[in-house]
Amino acid sequence: MEITVVQGDITAQDVDAVVNAANNAMRGGGGVDGAIHRAGGPAVLEDCVRRFPHGLATGDAGWTTAGDLPARWVIHVVGPIHGHGSRDQLTSCYRRALEVADGLGASTVAFPLVSAGVYGWPKGDAVDAALEVFRSARSAVAESRMVAFDRPTYDLIAERLG
Repeated sequence: MEITVVQGDITAQDVDAVVNAANNAMRGGGGVDGAIHRAGGPAVLEDCVRRFPHGLATGDAGWTTAGDLPARWVIHVVGPIHGHGSRDQLTSCYRRALEVADGLGASTVAFPLVSAGVYGWPKGDAVDAALEVFRSARSAVAESRMVAFDRPTYDLIAERLG
């Protein structure tokens, strides 16, 4: 699997699937979650309500339509809140997202830095957790694209990628 990093807007990525850092309720929210729901339009929320009437557990993943996004699917993951969840839950988000992508037949997947925004996970550890999973995964995904919203995050991911 090729691991790449770009700076930009995850909602504009032309990939098979984008990963959404969702909350347990799966009804939209702030940050990446809000951006994906706004850009994807009402079809994303409608599919969340239909497919996940009781939401998702922390560390788990599930997919919906991407609505108006350039991607075909949104893979929703629920990351842990720093200080309340575990690193195993964080790595589970990336592992489960790849499993869901494999089930869909997605070969290109764009990932945000899960839990590193309002959930407060230290960015360096969040990058390391993602890279550990990507580097050890047995997946048919050809490209895991890490999408950094800002330059400092892009620089951090690029540095850790080596």
